[in-house]
Amino acid sequence: MILLKDCFAAAVPAATGTISRGAEAAPASEGAGLRRFDLLRDVDILVDGNRIAKIAPTIEAPEGATVIDASRHVVLPGLVNTHHHFYQTLTRNLPAVQDAKLFDWLVYLYEIWKYLDPEAVYWSSMLAMAELAKTGCTLTTDHHYLYPTSFDGDIPSLQFRAAADIGLRFAPTRGSMSRSKKDGGLPPDSTVQDEDSILAHSEETLRRFHDPAPDAMRKVALAPCSPFSVSERLMVDSAALARRYGARIHTHLAETSDEDDYCVEVYGRRPLEVMRDCDFVGPDVWYAHGIFFNDEELDFLAKTGTGVAHCPSSNMRLGSGICRVHEMLGRGVPVGLGVDGSASNDTSDMLGEARQALLLQRIKYGSAGLTAGEAMHIATAGGAHILGFEEAGEITEGRLADIALFDVMKLEYAGALSDPLAALLFSGYNHGVDHLIVNGKQVVRHGLLLRADEETIRRNALSACERMYKKAGIL
Repeated sequence: MILLKDCFAAAVPAATGTISRGAEAAPASEGAGLRRFDLLRDVDILVDGNRIAKIAPTIEAPEGATVIDASRHVVLPGLVNTHHHFYQTLTRNLPAVQDAKLFDWLVYLYEIWKYLDPEAVYWSSMLAMAELAKTGCTLTTDHHYLYPTSFDGDIPSLQFRAAADIGLRFAPTRGSMSRSKKDGGLPPDSTVQDEDSILAHSEETLRRFHDPAPDAMRKVALAPCSPFSVSERLMVDSAALARRYGARIHTHLAETSDEDDYCVEVYGRRPLEVMRDCDFVGPDVWYAHGIFFNDEELDFLAKTGTGVAHCPSSNMRLGSGICRVHEMLGRGVPVGLGVDGSASNDTSDMLGEARQALLLQRIKYGSAGLTAGEAMHIATAGGAHILGFEEAGEITEGRLADIALFDVMKLEYAGALSDPLAALLFSGYNHGVDHLIVNGKQVVRHGLLLRADEETIRRNALSACERMYKKAGIL
């Protein structure tokens, strides 16, 4: 048992949990609506097993319980990351592509990524999840679509081992690419697979790792990379295979105007229409980015309950555009938050990403473009819903004990504590979590990982990075 004493808790009141973004808002499916956070002051929270057992003004510590003095803390539901590429932590901040657009950026980096080896996959996964955990994330996905022909090992096995070593709840995708340069695609031939091999390994991964339980520590989704990197046949077959196992489906969509142009030229249709024809829509589907959806397409997403992973830092870094999150929430489109690949974001900072989402929407829509409560919603319950974890993302009795504690009694929050919850987004500059609890177990204590050595992760990730650079001839 764990008892949190005297905290500020961002709790969801049971009777008034769902609110609307605007008069026209109508959430498409159960769980998709915005969740209202009430700040409960000076309360105790008891964690028993992997659940939040009790929230009350005063709780006596049960015998043997670990007691955490949370009087300095805002207690949030664990943040949820709905889109990432862990391996990209090894190719951050490369000078040659600091100012590149997406397609040029990809073409350059594929020539480095094709040298991924098992050590690179494991240590990049450790690095990404360490950063996520230390910034408040308890549940994450990963979109690994690169399977080099020279790779000797099983990528999902390596990633699930890393997740267990860090202690995070993990719902990755088995990604895929089948169209290389010889087929008119972007990646080198050595980084793609034939579609029969993709489907066979996808099914094996689902059988081995996908746990449908509501409190699962691991799930699997299937994720063809994008409309320009696979065939329509693979989209159709991946969706059907995932649904046979009760798993979710993911892809990049509507990220750039170049993608729109490609789909119109090659398929004769806009990207979302291609997805609709492939049966790649619905409440078990979420897309990364979704910047270039038109009004009719936003209405379709709301009607079908199809989700969107908003990745503000990556979209700004690559100059891709601004996702219409304000309008998506108004229509009832499920929206989550993603840090995206660390070569297009250059960090895996979940709390920082929530702040970016807040500010970027205000650039497009004005000062009420996104409220602090809405930003916290998409970073927590919104993401949990998209990934299929309806019992996560809330500080509520009976929910999963995935909890992040942020110390707000620090210099950077002085003068900001009239609203301690919003202070995490409007104020502060160190986005590190003080304590992190995942599935009822401590993963971070006083800002440090409990299960893994941070210096070991740093050294091994750097070594894997340098090995790839040397093979690519850039070091």
